[in-house]
Amino acid sequence: MSNRVFVLDTNRNPLMPTHSARARQLLRSGRASVFRKAPFTIILHDRTVEESEAQPVRAKVDPGSRTTGLALVADFARQGPTAVWAGELHHRGEAIRKALADRRAHRRNRRALKTRYRKPRFLNRRRPEGWLPPSVRHRVETTATWIERLRRWSPVTALSLERAKFDTQLLENPDIEGAQYQQGTLAGYELREYLLLRHAHTCAYCEGLSGDPVLEREHVHPASRGGSDRVANQVIACRTCNAAKGNRTAGEWAEALKRRTKLERTRKANAKAVQAGQRPSLKDAAAVNAVRNALAERLRATGLPVEWGTGGRTKFNRVRLGLPKAHWIDAACVGASGEAVRLDPGQRPLAIAATGHGERRRALLDRNGFPRGHKPRARSFRGFRTGDRVKVAGGKARGRAGRLGIRFRPSFALDTGRGRIDGVHPDHLIVQQRSDGYAYA
Repeated sequence: MSNRVFVLDTNRNPLMPTHSARARQLLRSGRASVFRKAPFTIILHDRTVEESEAQPVRAKVDPGSRTTGLALVADFARQGPTAVWAGELHHRGEAIRKALADRRAHRRNRRALKTRYRKPRFLNRRRPEGWLPPSVRHRVETTATWIERLRRWSPVTALSLERAKFDTQLLENPDIEGAQYQQGTLAGYELREYLLLRHAHTCAYCEGLSGDPVLEREHVHPASRGGSDRVANQVIACRTCNAAKGNRTAGEWAEALKRRTKLERTRKANAKAVQAGQRPSLKDAAAVNAVRNALAERLRATGLPVEWGTGGRTKFNRVRLGLPKAHWIDAACVGASGEAVRLDPGQRPLAIAATGHGERRRALLDRNGFPRGHKPRARSFRGFRTGDRVKVAGGKARGRAGRLGIRFRPSFALDTGRGRIDGVHPDHLIVQQRSDGYAYA
């Protein structure tokens, strides 16, 4: 089963979504035209919203760190609440975080080399009220954008949001209570001193067999691969073991170690134990915590009635209805309105991946952060931009359609969803939909 098709009236006002078969009839008869390819939307030529009947439609959101579930649930008189459209919005949070970290590393490297650099500005900046990190703000902005789009293409009368709250201290210590909430894991300690005390001033891997007296803080899951600075992800290791482990997790290092010497056997056993004792990262929970309140304010600002739900209520509704786990299904089950929702678990949600609108960086850098070339300032070539959905009318890829990747020469790349075609000439292309910062599947 596929999503229903969005329908607009003559004046581009939203009507009730319709079945794809009905949409094909309207297109064949000439009563409608294609308005958008993704999400597929048609516009009627002979009807206005005053001449039509609409049922209440609720837009429901299940915010997530990497993927946010979206669903439209229509309240039909006979069928009851029924999911008519579903989507899963994939965020760029980790990519944004990595890009900022790379830029910071290049900037600091240039300063250390005593070359021309921008002076540090950490002492003359003030963060405005409600400030969010760029990767978190991206999640809020993209989710709010899609709520506005759904309101533009369907007659949404109410909103639902899973205002999930994760208590990260409670997740680590289920028995925490009272004054313990005011005392974090390192209350009264500095991190390094705490780790030294925890590991008895001995390397957690070799137990002193390497003979290296220099002890360092070491990440079980490397920071360069997204590991957090939580104390649960850090141990004390000698410099020799730290260098030997490199950019690997403790588990990966244990798999690579042999058992030839006593040192290797000790490292292997301890690395396995360290990996087994590592607790899961709470970065995703922290991201959802940061997003939920900002997103709630955005939904309040729409002026529509907003229903709040919790993660526990969502799971209770889903399990009671016997539905599988999926982001869009969780969205449909949010709140009290999700108690009796009807949906087809086999429905194919629209996969929406945030791609951005290009980057501002013009200089191409080498691994040391020095320029090795520059990009053109233009973002388009011959009227095309990367991300445009096009159809090929001639040449070797005739009849194919997909997402365009431009080059600043008449030889483009086309992603059809099943493969990549290079060497497509712009003279053979017909634009079906301009780039809007998202890729669809």
